[in-house]
Amino acid sequence: MMIEATGITKSFGNLHVLKGIDFQAEKSEVVAIMGASGAGKSTFLQILGSLMRPDSGNVIIDGTDIFSLGSQALSHFRNQKMGFVFQFHHLLPEFTAEENVMIPALIGGASAKAASEDAKKILALVGLGERLTHKPAELSGGEQQRVAIARALIDNPAVLYADEPSGNLDSKTKIEIHKLFFDLRDKTGVTVIIVTHDPSLAEMSDRTLHMRDGLMTDSPEVAKPSAASPSK
Repeated sequence: MMIEATGITKSFGNLHVLKGIDFQAEKSEVVAIMGASGAGKSTFLQILGSLMRPDSGNVIIDGTDIFSLGSQALSHFRNQKMGFVFQFHHLLPEFTAEENVMIPALIGGASAKAASEDAKKILALVGLGERLTHKPAELSGGEQQRVAIARALIDNPAVLYADEPSGNLDSKTKIEIHKLFFDLRDKTGVTVIIVTHDPSLAEMSDRTLHMRDGLMTDSPEVAKPSAASPSK
């Protein structure tokens, strides 16, 4: 089991966002998490990614209970084992595609030469081998998101977390980015957890879960009949 979360709760004041979520994901599995806005999807993803601590519960990633680690050890674990892609690419505008992708490797202690070599390989893998020296302003929205995905994969993480990764893209580019996640899973073996509102992305996933009322279910929310509906 690559990811195992048990009894995850999280509240913000009197607002109980997560009410005891259990979750598992296998190695190389692509899992989509759907739900209405405010259902707690992004909060849960941040907890899985160690960016936020739960009020209670445990998260085990690749055999490590991540919240039992000290802050420095947790930061190192996150850098080595996890990659993150968000709706907005958050690329540094003054740096080239290659330089943006190199950053996590350099933070992790890699030499500039090794980081550059790895960045070139991963950019080629996402279809940008000819765009290494282009800065974000010289790239399309889809290309910018591909750079962000390459940056998330530079350290060969065990898990890739994606929060609405295609939410800011046009329909054609969305399809390309959706397919890219599955191509990368097949080529690298990474486990991918995607929070999305996009049914087409969810349908491509190995498994789709739905968040509702602070809990997780494998069934989508069904509209309740109106009071005027005839009983059967």
